[in-house]
Amino acid sequence: MGTLDCVTTVIGVLYSGAVELNPFMAGIVSSSIGAFVFVKIAATIMIALTYVFARQVLMRMPDKNGRAFHYSFKFLTFAYAGIMFCLFLAIANNLLVLIR
Repeated sequence: MGTLDCVTTVIGVLYSGAVELNPFMAGIVSSSIGAFVFVKIAATIMIALTYVFARQVLMRMPDKNGRAFHYSFKFLTFAYAGIMFCLFLAIANNLLVLIR
């Protein structure tokens, strides 16, 4: 999803006159598309690896029936779903801009 957000943003900026609304990323986009792609893909990979690492650590917990495991697992799941939902909204926005 992060990669699709990156691709649709780059297409929009280069070919449709779209603007990056994130102030931090807007500065990067305006200076270098290559740097934007690098930062965006690196951030996507780091977020994905953080989730994978957190899940691995959680699954090593000895008491998988306890409240701590249950709440931690739910938190991790909701955080992942929240990130996916936000990326979905960003991609939907990008596609709407590209369609116009």
